[in-house]
Amino acid sequence: MEILIDSANLESIRELNDLYPIDGVTTNPTIVVKEKRTFLPLLKEIQSIIGEEKMLFAQVLGEQAEDMVKEASYLNEEINGNFYVKIPVTDEGIKAIKLLKLQGIKTLATTIYTPLQAFIAAKAGAEYVAPYVNRIDNLAGNGVQVVSDIIKIFEHHHLPCKVLAASFKNTQQVHHVCLEGAHGVTAAPEIIKSFTAHPSTETNVRQFMNEWKSFYGESSNSIIKKN
Repeated sequence: MEILIDSANLESIRELNDLYPIDGVTTNPTIVVKEKRTFLPLLKEIQSIIGEEKMLFAQVLGEQAEDMVKEASYLNEEINGNFYVKIPVTDEGIKAIKLLKLQGIKTLATTIYTPLQAFIAAKAGAEYVAPYVNRIDNLAGNGVQVVSDIIKIFEHHHLPCKVLAASFKNTQQVHHVCLEGAHGVTAAPEIIKSFTAHPSTETNVRQFMNEWKSFYGESSNSIIKKN
């Protein structure tokens, strides 16, 4: 399963990419605006941190298919490497996904709230769909169930599109979409950091170190020195 950072903050991306087995970065207009940076140079700097082999996603702003295609083509020319264009699943967005598929430009269908939206986007040629788990929950829906239904539809109809679950407020939601077979998750830096955080782990590590130091009187590089 793929793990992506849902952020455009360079410091956070650099830290998480260094620590964890990260597969890429997703951005959206809201995330980019928060950084108060020029859009294209920011994307290129993100790519310089993660490398060209890892995935980078950026979203178009046009409302008509022709505008989306122009923006996507421009971004695809400017950004090298493993780049994907995020397209919203409006009627015009579905048309844009079809046109971009013909051009060989990789897309992610975003703002997914229903399984049928995902199905249509996959049929149109999207490589990924991004169901909004927590936002669906906030509308009295069941985000995890939507992810599960999308996966089943793709499997039953042999669609090669992947499900990249998005919009999380806690690790429990991530845990559940993992169990349902999501192909990947994209989450904010603080959510990703919480994947490995547990107070008992920290307590155990401190206990191990204290017991070691009580006997050897050392901590850092103790094993190397003793050998």
